Amino acid sequence: MNKVILMGRLTRDPEVRYSAGENSLAIARYTLAVDRRFKRDGEATADFISCVVFGRGAEFAEKYFHQGIRIVVSGRIQTGSYTNREGQKVYTTEVVVEEQEFAESKAASDHYTASMPQQNAAPSMPSPTAASADGFMNIPDGIDEELPFN
Repeated sequence: MNKVILMGRLTRDPEVRYSAGENSLAIARYTLAVDRRFKRDGEATADFISCVVFGRGAEFAEKYFHQGIRIVVSGRIQTGSYTNREGQKVYTTEVVVEEQEFAESKAASDHYTASMPQQNAAPSMPSPTAASADGFMNIPDGIDEELPFN
């Protein structure tokens, strides 16, 4: 069985590309910083896991995910290799994401992102005007048809 479940923070905004052809497919790549359970010399350490997601999941990531947000993904590990420009064989390992979801509220994510040092200021999502005190937006009626998950 090849199954992985990870929870971590995005190290940067997802990189999204679309395949060529008549039926173009969205492909999103992002890296998750996953904290290790035990600390080394009193300092927390993390693993940086490459993830790829296809189709509607990639479109969802492009629209809603941004650097610093905590998410949970499940999928499978995939390995591969290619020959780089110098003629050296490079081995790859990544998680092919089958499911992804938020692991914290928007308010908690915004608080974390605001405390991060700003290296490359990325545009943030506009704050919803109808947000409740817990940071979640009230979803208007009739929006079910527009959601990427049903």
